[in-house]
Amino acid sequence: MQELIDQLKEKAGINDEQAVKAIEAVKDFVKSKLPPMIAGNVDAWFTGMASQPKKTDAAEDFLD
Repeated sequence: MQELIDQLKEKAGINDEQAVKAIEAVKDFVKSKLPPMIAGNVDAWFTGMASQPKKTDAAEDFLD
């Protein structure tokens, strides 16, 4: 998750707190568009992102 925060800070020119709030807003938006039985997976996905080691190979995108 830190990698996403760092990219938001760099590309959008925002601070840590703003980046975290932006991620939360996107996560909540995505969850609101999914059926309830699938929406819980969004939390698991973001939690999984936070626990994964930072990848050094840009070709190994977290969406793969």
